[in-house]
Amino acid sequence: MNGGDEGVVAPEEPLQPLEWKFSQVFGERAAGEEVQEVDIISAIEFDKSGDHLATGDRGGRVVLFERTDSKDQHGSRKDLESTDYSNSRHPEFRYKTEFQSHEPEFDYLKSLEIEEKINKIKWCQTANGSVFLLSTNDKTIKFWKVQEKKVKKISDMNIDPSKANGNGSIASSSNSCILKPHLANGGSSDKTYSYLSSDFSFPPGGLPSLRLPSVASHETSLLARCRRVYAHAHDYHINSISNNSDGETFISADDLRINLWNLEISNQSFNIVDVKPANMEDLTEVITSAEFHPTHCHTLAYSSSKGSIRLVDLRQSALCDSHAKLFEEQEAPGSRSFFTEIIASISDIKFAREGRYILSRDYMSLKLWDINMDSGPVSTFRVHEYLRPKLCDLYENDSIFDKFECCLSGDGSRVSTGSYSNLFRVFGCAPGSTEATTLEASKNPMRRQVPTPSRPSRSIGNSITRVVRRGAENTGVDANGNSFDFTTKLLHLAWHPSENSIACAAANSLYMYYA
Repeated sequence: MNGGDEGVVAPEEPLQPLEWKFSQVFGERAAGEEVQEVDIISAIEFDKSGDHLATGDRGGRVVLFERTDSKDQHGSRKDLESTDYSNSRHPEFRYKTEFQSHEPEFDYLKSLEIEEKINKIKWCQTANGSVFLLSTNDKTIKFWKVQEKKVKKISDMNIDPSKANGNGSIASSSNSCILKPHLANGGSSDKTYSYLSSDFSFPPGGLPSLRLPSVASHETSLLARCRRVYAHAHDYHINSISNNSDGETFISADDLRINLWNLEISNQSFNIVDVKPANMEDLTEVITSAEFHPTHCHTLAYSSSKGSIRLVDLRQSALCDSHAKLFEEQEAPGSRSFFTEIIASISDIKFAREGRYILSRDYMSLKLWDINMDSGPVSTFRVHEYLRPKLCDLYENDSIFDKFECCLSGDGSRVSTGSYSNLFRVFGCAPGSTEATTLEASKNPMRRQVPTPSRPSRSIGNSITRVVRRGAENTGVDANGNSFDFTTKLLHLAWHPSENSIACAAANSLYMYYA
């Protein structure tokens, strides 16, 4: 064909692997220091702007952090342009406030103790300088408003407050004003309200001028208030909550049901997915995670313990037991074993920012799915392949049931998840990328770094390539020759929505890294 070469587009250069650097740590523990169970972090979430970060712990507390480096840039546009400001400046956060979100409860009807542990946190839309978020434990979801309250004090007084008597000291807060009956000519009917001590005397010549007291705002304090409580809607433990893009509704999911809520209505929810069989002996799978589509308010996805993901369209019917699409990978013939279903169970799913791809995490791997292609995952990233010979031991100590979370970068070019020994992995999922980085949650994240080659597998069609990427698949020892510690696990992490910055939790410590 004439001119055929002119239509060929040169392939884009693959993204170079990122070099990760330590940024901050909150709650760092000293060597040998014992970690209290209630202080272990159980949830991490950035807000959409990336200026706020929230963590929840097993003690039912929610801790908020706010970004400081972006707030430091004040002044006119001309001044900012003339300032030598580096674009590589990494996000820096500071502690903002914390509050007790949940308390331990006891269900007397079922004789069941309800833990205060925070399972999930989700940020809602901000309004009037206040931030709103949802937090949930196993049974109850709460809607919180955190706002700045200005502390007002009376100032510009005529009389020096230090010269007033102790019984009638001048008020220092606008909240301490007391209404008292007064007689004609300014006299008071109650002598106990005399503001002047007996030894007080006016200065010679009197006061130079009479000034009216004024109220001034000297400082601000943060106030967290629970606006609504969404309770008594789940018989089983809540594993997920997710905001809708319409800003008005959200879903909550437990093992067998998904409920749809309106943020303004706490006493009513709609059951939209119910997988509970008529006979519980027929139960074969449970819901493990659920999330709304980031832009389509009628679409949501939920994963199951059998390794499948179902896409649901709320426009089809009120009860969405029948899915619009089903995503699952067929197991290889002859590979089935006792552990097959356990390790296939999906612990977390996340939509990419634009909503076309879904990232899922099972015990052994990360999988990236294209919602337009339900024949199988686009890419598979092996995370725990080196543990396959140890599945019996992991089953004995219950580690095989650990639920690791996953996250995507804002541009969708990289994915990340946690592992044992406080390690986490970062993989490149852009076409041609061979990035597979192993990092440790410490002040020196690259010390366990080992080069890990990638291995592409079969291609599908002409343009879509299914890729299998392996990360540190040695013999169960790290790059330093140390055996992996299954008691220290990095389950929770979050990627900044617009920058290459990751926040991850190692026990009670929050580590932050940038690239």
